[in-house]
Amino acid sequence: MAKRESSLKNMISTLLVITLVASAALAGVYNLTKEPIAAATKKKTENAIKEVIPPFDRLERFAVMPSDGPDSLILYKGYEGDSIVGTAVQTYTYKGFSGYISIMVGFNADGSINDIAVLEHKETPGLGTKMAEPKFKDQFKNLNIAQLTNQKVKVTKDQGTIEAITAATISSRAFCDAVQRAWENQKKGGEK
Repeated sequence: MAKRESSLKNMISTLLVITLVASAALAGVYNLTKEPIAAATKKKTENAIKEVIPPFDRLERFAVMPSDGPDSLILYKGYEGDSIVGTAVQTYTYKGFSGYISIMVGFNADGSINDIAVLEHKETPGLGTKMAEPKFKDQFKNLNIAQLTNQKVKVTKDQGTIEAITAATISSRAFCDAVQRAWENQKKGGEK
């Protein structure tokens, strides 16, 4: 086999072929994984809803735009017959140590927090990741934000009621920010 002459034209054509092959491979992998990833995300969301609100027989979904955020929140209102049993709010914050955090906050019909599930984050392993552990997130159970001073969820360092995760105050504050956003918007879904 004869060696091709090294010229600009040959280098560009070789790079073009490599780029096309790599692009086709990436497109193929994306198409193969797109549906399984979407299904896994949907299942994770469904499990989080069941975890954070009391049992329900009907669920209504609403998207609302918070006054203090760039993205919509998704509200899931759970009903038992015609009575609302709770609202699950898929909320977020960009104030985490590593940026974006997404959680599902479940509110009882009386407005108190039933439970919280962490959906997504990139916080520091062993520190900020502790937000998903019961020791931290169970502090929010039965918390009625309407009864707090200034109706704000804060860590104790900020004169609040939530004990921050040791060495992860930024993550703890971000978690409180996401919970606050959920509470401020939980009643919006289905407003007439």
